[in-house]
Amino acid sequence: MMSKKAVVSLGHDALGYTTMAQLDAVKVTAKALADLIEADYQLTITHSNGPQVSMIHKAMTELRRVYIDYTPAPMCVCSAMSQGYVGYDIQNSLKAELLSRGISKTVSTILTQVTVDPYDEAFYEPTKLIGRYMSAEDAEMEVKKGNFVKEEEGQGFRRIIAAPRPIDIVEIEAIRTLADAGQIVIACGGGGIPVIEQKHALKGASAVIEKDAIAGKLAGDLRSDELIILTSVPNVYRNYQKENQEALASLTAAKAKELIAEGQFEEGTMLPKIEAAISYLAANPAGSVLITSLSEVADAVKGKAGTRITA
Repeated sequence: MMSKKAVVSLGHDALGYTTMAQLDAVKVTAKALADLIEADYQLTITHSNGPQVSMIHKAMTELRRVYIDYTPAPMCVCSAMSQGYVGYDIQNSLKAELLSRGISKTVSTILTQVTVDPYDEAFYEPTKLIGRYMSAEDAEMEVKKGNFVKEEEGQGFRRIIAAPRPIDIVEIEAIRTLADAGQIVIACGGGGIPVIEQKHALKGASAVIEKDAIAGKLAGDLRSDELIILTSVPNVYRNYQKENQEALASLTAAKAKELIAEGQFEEGTMLPKIEAAISYLAANPAGSVLITSLSEVADAVKGKAGTRITA
């Protein structure tokens, strides 16, 4: 029997929020991923990087404040750093977990760039908070540089950046070649490094890409049998956190669109996951999407938990 190909998208809970917390978290995550591999899944893994890229951006900005000869790292560079650092921890923990089970498989991290449209509306209305809290004076300096800032009452100002829609995954053929060879691939971390095509060159963009959006794109491009989105809750819910909350065991893409129109899914949490599911199923109607938590995924792939979405 051929292995079932799946793209697994890891959320913040699978990685932790600090360097030390991440080391502990990825050991737990590696066990869940190894369970899937033992269940004959061929995995391509992508992951969030919100806390990590924010930490790196803050550190590089503060370094510039202390040492004037250093230049601040642009967001595209911070994204690249976070991809390498998170991928390093995941691949080492997963490799060790597999070897402890007598499984020898290559685990590779691919530094992945994703093209975006320089005229994407997101660049004119940025929404993603990044970096440290600033004083009003520092915020004014950021605005003079052409950056956007947002005030959070009682805490200060923070920079906000765009989250444009992904167009193409630049390294998709390398990812596909490794996946087709039976290797475990970690790619498109944090949504990928956003880049803009300029003739024959790629220029980093001051932006981030939604990791759920790139997970749907990656699964569609690879024609994966499944897209598995791991998040902090075991199911998708109707009327989430209300008295009449209802866990949904299954959905069609059409029903998911109806629930979006009803305003059932919160922006920034469940909504981008549902949108990624719909996007993937449009590219691969024969596939299916599973949304669940890390702790429930072993049961969810057996149909005992989670929310399954089909075309």
